[in-house]
Amino acid sequence: MSFLALAISMSTVRVNLGPRSYDIAIDQGDLGRFARERAAKSALAVVISDANVEKHARAAGSALKNAGFQVELATVPAGEASKCLAQAERLYDRLADLNADRKTMIVAFGGGVVGDLAGFVAATYNRGLPLLMIPTTLLAMVDSSVGGKVGINHAKGKNLLGAFHQPLGVWIDTATLATLPEREFRSGLAEVVKYGVILDADFFSWQEQNADAVLRRDPKTIGQVVERCCKLKAGVVEKDEREETGLRAVLNYGHTFAHAFETAGGYGSLLHGEAVAAGMVCASRLAERMRLIPPDVLQRQVNLLAKFGLPVAPKPWPAAELIAIMRRDKKAQAGKLRFVLPRRLGEVAVFDVVAESDVIAALQL
Repeated sequence: MSFLALAISMSTVRVNLGPRSYDIAIDQGDLGRFARERAAKSALAVVISDANVEKHARAAGSALKNAGFQVELATVPAGEASKCLAQAERLYDRLADLNADRKTMIVAFGGGVVGDLAGFVAATYNRGLPLLMIPTTLLAMVDSSVGGKVGINHAKGKNLLGAFHQPLGVWIDTATLATLPEREFRSGLAEVVKYGVILDADFFSWQEQNADAVLRRDPKTIGQVVERCCKLKAGVVEKDEREETGLRAVLNYGHTFAHAFETAGGYGSLLHGEAVAAGMVCASRLAERMRLIPPDVLQRQVNLLAKFGLPVAPKPWPAAELIAIMRRDKKAQAGKLRFVLPRRLGEVAVFDVVAESDVIAALQL
């Protein structure tokens, strides 16, 4: 059934992964009860947040206390630079000081940076701690909080250190988006556009028709966006949890370029969604150059991304340096470039035979 035919209501999206299955609760229920039902044996909950949302993290901590958890708060500096070994080590030290055991629940409260960092700590401390995701940005709600991929950055590449660690659950309150800074909100829209391109052409068309309501942050419209994206990602993760069949690779559309832009420019110079937006345009230019798509597939993406106030071209950077970074990307194989490219709206595929000259041309917007 297409997106346009769906009657979407705020509910629960199930991610079916056998014993690692979990729920994504969207705008419903009580946080404390949601957590207690999924972490019945946990006495201690360590809420990890950043300085931007510390006040709201304390409120979440109060809800967890009411559900019987002992709650401790750990705060990291806001921004991509916190996705690093130094901050992970600080959190390891805090957990050791708290005598955290294997039943201690880590609560990732914040955007994608906090989710990735806290998730990485949960995956690696004591060989794995239970993890609850509470995303507070649009990007985290629609993408990074779902699927179990956690990690931190390295000077040589983005997310080079990471793990698969599925959460106990994901608890989403879309009302938190009302106070999200405009740039952060628009950054999240890049991942929303991505889902339309890779999996659901009707959803892409719906975004074109409802762009103004999305930008107004109309609650009903935003609820529809979050639920549809979560359902689309859950469907992919269920079929390829650990990127073993190649299906999950479609979620990396635009990301090979994007991660190179982020690494070359220094982590934090671009928001992740801004880099992804420019990366999707480059990927579509590459696909058009390879005669995989007609010009309108690229142009519709450019138009929608521009409408959402996102970059449609990368910042100038030496192509040779960007390509060298791409060869170190996790998706590369033996240093050979691999790209997720569109065949049409709603369908992409992985290509590992791509001429370097075409990549350079795609970068020169």
